[in-house]
Amino acid sequence: MYAIVEIAGQQFKVAKDQKVYVHRLQSEEGSKVTFDNVLLVQDGGNVSIGAPAIKGAKVTAKILGHLKADKVIVFKKKRRKGYKTKNGHRQLLTEIQIEGIAVGGAKKKAAKKETVATEAAAPKKAPAKKEAVKKEDKK
Repeated sequence: MYAIVEIAGQQFKVAKDQKVYVHRLQSEEGSKVTFDNVLLVQDGGNVSIGAPAIKGAKVTAKILGHLKADKVIVFKKKRRKGYKTKNGHRQLLTEIQIEGIAVGGAKKKAAKKETVATEAAAPKKAPAKKEAVKKEDKK
């Protein structure tokens, strides 16, 4: 079972007991957070898709710690102009562990069988018309 959830402005594909690094959250270490903006949930063969989010679906997680990412060097240069500038940046991150994915009141999507049946019916009609045209030409 996995879900696609929006956390701090980014979308993540998460599963139970997975650790994820997200943009800094304001909660304290050790606290539990709940994310309500669940876009998709896949459970076995059943897929639930929200428009834009699934009502009643929640992803719960525990905050393991706050940290900084590796330094990213931003270097700008224009050749033959004497322009050089160098800046560094460290993104503030939060490490979370997904504890559970709950789906409540979600509609299940099972339209694959219908599409296969419609595609199989369409080619049968087309050859029948060609055969009728060929019989008329022979007369």
